[in-house]
Amino acid sequence: MSNILEYKGYHTRIEFDTDSLTLRGKLEGINDFVDFENEDPAKIEEEFHHAVDDYLEFCKEVGKRPDKEYKGSFNIRISPELHKRLAIVALYDGDTLNSSVEKAISTYVKAKTKNP
Repeated sequence: MSNILEYKGYHTRIEFDTDSLTLRGKLEGINDFVDFENEDPAKIEEEFHHAVDDYLEFCKEVGKRPDKEYKGSFNIRISPELHKRLAIVALYDGDTLNSSVEKAISTYVKAKTKNP
């Protein structure tokens, strides 16, 4: 069982808010802030779908191109697919993208050098 959902190429992590006793999420990997919540676990995925659909409709109405997840640029350039895969692995591990990149680079450097 996972708390990560995907819909139309967008991802979210569902978290429980103990103060409001609700499930919450936000679209990951985009610059715009899109969030949603619901008290009913059976309805949280539907709420996520509504949030994505509403975001796409809003962008259409105002003539804005919707942000896409993980464009492949963060001070260095890598393929968009690798960027997305790394970001999703970080999401599942509960890490930030920067932390995951740091771990990957650290592992690579240690394997290539004699001094860790």
